[in-house]
Amino acid sequence: MSKAKGSRAERELLDLFTQNGWSAARVAGSGVNDNTFCDLIAGKNGRKSYTIEAKSSKNPRIYITKKQIEDFVKFSEVMGLTPVVAVRFNREGWIFINPFDPDQLEDSGVNWVVNLKSAKEKGKRFGQFFETQAEEII
Repeated sequence: MSKAKGSRAERELLDLFTQNGWSAARVAGSGVNDNTFCDLIAGKNGRKSYTIEAKSSKNPRIYITKKQIEDFVKFSEVMGLTPVVAVRFNREGWIFINPFDPDQLEDSGVNWVVNLKSAKEKGKRFGQFFETQAEEII
């Protein structure tokens, strides 16, 4: 994904959170700075707060290095936030997956892979993911 396309996708995701009553912010330097481990941080009063790693692709598979996921999860834990991977395939909208669920990430050796078919079957849409998660802590 190009830097411009990635930034556009992150802004689109930021708007999705805002439209649904969440506070969210893009993390400066995401994707270019070695010390920036997520793309967005989002929270809502009375709900869990999240770090979000956003990936977008026109292809039916999205590759994320294992190191990137490891750093992302570790950063989230240090911050006391819940990590979530947001993926968008062309014409499919955003799908949210749990990076701890081995059924949602395929192991290809060096990378974790999110494929479109699996994401649609096992991932969740915005309301499904964030409203379900909210019910667990309210």
